[in-house]
Amino acid sequence: MKKRSIFYLITGLFLFCCFLSFGKNLTKKPAFHVLVLTEKGGIHEGFVIAALDWLKDFAAENKFDFEVINKTDSITEAYLSHYQVFIQLNYPPYMWTDQSKDAFIKYMEEGRGGWVGFHHASLLGEFDGYPMWDWFSQFMGGIRWKNYIAARATATVRVEDKNHPVMKGLPDTFSIPDDEWYTYDKDPRPNVHVIANVDESSYQPPSDIKMGDHPVIWSNDKIKARNIYFQMGHHANIFHTEAFKKMFGNAILWAAGKN
Repeated sequence: MKKRSIFYLITGLFLFCCFLSFGKNLTKKPAFHVLVLTEKGGIHEGFVIAALDWLKDFAAENKFDFEVINKTDSITEAYLSHYQVFIQLNYPPYMWTDQSKDAFIKYMEEGRGGWVGFHHASLLGEFDGYPMWDWFSQFMGGIRWKNYIAARATATVRVEDKNHPVMKGLPDTFSIPDDEWYTYDKDPRPNVHVIANVDESSYQPPSDIKMGDHPVIWSNDKIKARNIYFQMGHHANIFHTEAFKKMFGNAILWAAGKN
């Protein structure tokens, strides 16, 4: 009888600990929340799908959650207050509502969260009947989109700021495959902090469309929010590149203030 009572007691304590642990896991909050504004359809659909597939695993590993939207209609000051990181995944700087522009500017200028932008985020100018967004142009270094290597090219990226947290674990140079390298009406360097540039002599296939000094990863230190822009992000093949995935992950954690 005594042995049976001890057995029941031990079993009860074990079950209680299991339920307690299970309850803690249920109530455990994500480390932070990420909003992902994506460009749906079109030539960048493959990159976006590959990015979201990678992000799903990276979010689970680093215990944060994310929400995906494909237009800016829902973006308000109150809406953005739920997110610590805003990822602009190839969505261009036009087709934004006035309300979403105002909310985003406040989010960035007041440092309410971090921002990670890719590729199409610097497609600045008059497109599809939309005017130039002057604030965003200044944020990107006062630039206007000029041209691109339409056929795509593999190229070598050279790290300039090796001490930037986003470059942690990256080699001094690395190759980015099959990308569409933008050129602008002027060099953004005087107005931004350049983190890496592309070696235009390394384009394969070679191209006559060049800028000379050609920054491709940079941050605007004049903006209170942590921010970083990657010019690459045209084709899904980039997710076969460990350096790109490492940068992407570093950028999210840095923007969230986690490294």
